[in-house]
Amino acid sequence: MPTLKYFGHSAFRIQDDKHTVFIDPFLTGNPVCPVKFADILACDYVLVTHGHADHLGDALELAQKFDATIVATWELANWCQSKGAKKVHPMSSGGGRDFPFGRVKMTVAFHGCGGDARADGSVPPPNTPVGFLITWGKTKVLYHAGDTALFSDMKLIGEKPRINLALLPIGDNFGMGPDDAARAMEFLDAECCVPMHYNTFDLIKSDPLAFAFRVEKGGRKCKIMKPGEKIEL
Repeated sequence: MPTLKYFGHSAFRIQDDKHTVFIDPFLTGNPVCPVKFADILACDYVLVTHGHADHLGDALELAQKFDATIVATWELANWCQSKGAKKVHPMSSGGGRDFPFGRVKMTVAFHGCGGDARADGSVPPPNTPVGFLITWGKTKVLYHAGDTALFSDMKLIGEKPRINLALLPIGDNFGMGPDDAARAMEFLDAECCVPMHYNTFDLIKSDPLAFAFRVEKGGRKCKIMKPGEKIEL
């Protein structure tokens, strides 16, 4: 049975007995992350929604340490390769690809497209922000929305296949707040959602309980995960 672990902010790990996949691995420098980079023992793939530092995070370091493959947009994947990632897989919004752990489809996300300077002074190129629709194996479907505003085409994302779990930003200011994220759940019609991208910094303080109330009032499920918590998909 695959498990989902939350590291705070928008950082997650999906893992089963064969594969380990990180999404937006903001570990180092993440004030709410309960683990250190040295604590990570395995990584096969790293999915990156965009090049901001709080999402690109430790992607390069994971790729270099574990010979993992970075999956990102064309521009960002090629930049990661130029910075030492030996394995990258470039994609673009609307595209899908089968991987050993399942299928990944890149979805639209509405957000900024620049990059933040890294410790060595390098800056990722402008890159289109995306989300990921992940079909793990052939049964479990997870949607990581990335940093995004609410948009009506979420209705199409939720049509087929049926989403089991949606990971949605609720921190407001840089993306959806609780009201818009709850509306996103209506559009997606997912079985359950997990709030993310909140309370890491003052600018994105938000109340996950208020979000859960809005979601459950609409007849849908919400699971609030604490950093370090792991659940079965």
